[in-house]
Amino acid sequence: MARVKLSEPVFSEDITDQVREALSRREVGYQGSYVYSFIAKLQGYTGCDHIGVYSSGTAALHLALRMAGVQPGDEVLCQSLTFSASANPIKYLGATPVFVGSERETWNMSPKHLEAALEDRKSKGGRVRAVIPVHVFGMPANMKAIMEIANYYGVAVVEDAAEALGASVDGQFCGTIGDYGVYSFNANKIITTGGGGALLTKSEEKIHEANFLALQAKDPAPHYEHSQLGYNYAFSNLNAILGCSQMDQLQEKLDQRRRVFEWYSSFLSERGVAFQESNHNLTSSRWLTAITLPCAGQAEQLREFLESKNIESRPVWKPMHLQPFYRSCAYYGDGVEEQYFKNGLCLPSGNGLTYEDVAFVSSGILEFLEKSSHHVS
Repeated sequence: MARVKLSEPVFSEDITDQVREALSRREVGYQGSYVYSFIAKLQGYTGCDHIGVYSSGTAALHLALRMAGVQPGDEVLCQSLTFSASANPIKYLGATPVFVGSERETWNMSPKHLEAALEDRKSKGGRVRAVIPVHVFGMPANMKAIMEIANYYGVAVVEDAAEALGASVDGQFCGTIGDYGVYSFNANKIITTGGGGALLTKSEEKIHEANFLALQAKDPAPHYEHSQLGYNYAFSNLNAILGCSQMDQLQEKLDQRRRVFEWYSSFLSERGVAFQESNHNLTSSRWLTAITLPCAGQAEQLREFLESKNIESRPVWKPMHLQPFYRSCAYYGDGVEEQYFKNGLCLPSGNGLTYEDVAFVSSGILEFLEKSSHHVS
């Protein structure tokens, strides 16, 4: 059987004519009709009027933190169970990450630990400027509680919704709930532009400022004049062509990811395998279906077993407070995310998976569990 990939992009579109049109107009850079069309499609879908698109989700998060006023010496509270791109932009700005542990219900930032962290940093004289909850694997964080706590302490909330385009809390899309939101259009995400990201804000002024910084902070002058530090975060019109086409298929892609999750659940849930579960007010994008196994310490063995069958899987994110680069940073939690890292696995979840693919992966997992039970007994 052909290799079953973790999250491979699927392209059904033919964008040849649009590419030719853009080339004929010489619209290959950061300005062009497709960039504006892509932004308009994002605005129409999310209901957010103030959106900018940039070269990556990391770039968008960096800009969001700068819009939030993060400066050298500040502290930013960041979810520990995440990819390093959530934390790295904090360091870009000379600020200090402080990591917050997860709750069991969503696997995301624990409001209890967030409040404890904010209170403790305040008592220690820390200058907390922002909070970064992450909707890990597409599952929404407990945003109602997080927003209430952040508002009480007067800190900005930057939603890392890189994995959660289409996810929602009480019908409101992730990325539009906090003061700022970020999406990623990397090749493995629900929709892709080959590379890219979006920043969502509450004001047009902030988007103008972010766009200014993303284009090297060039002041209005006939020559190149720069009065502050800028970046090269431009988003190409050619990338936007693919983005427009992908946005037209977004609901179909979300539906398929959610079907894949339901298929896995039907095969595995009665065999002691646990999933990230939605509830009535949290709707996951199901970017990746993540599981935990019934016995501790089996995740890496299962990953290797699936690899022997040409099935790609991936460990759950290693928490940031355990990463060598960030190990000296403060951490507030009780180790829940460490358990997910040790005992969790992300399964193939791409839009192109068929029922037969999921059945094949599931049979491999069940075979492994059966062999493991015999070995233990």
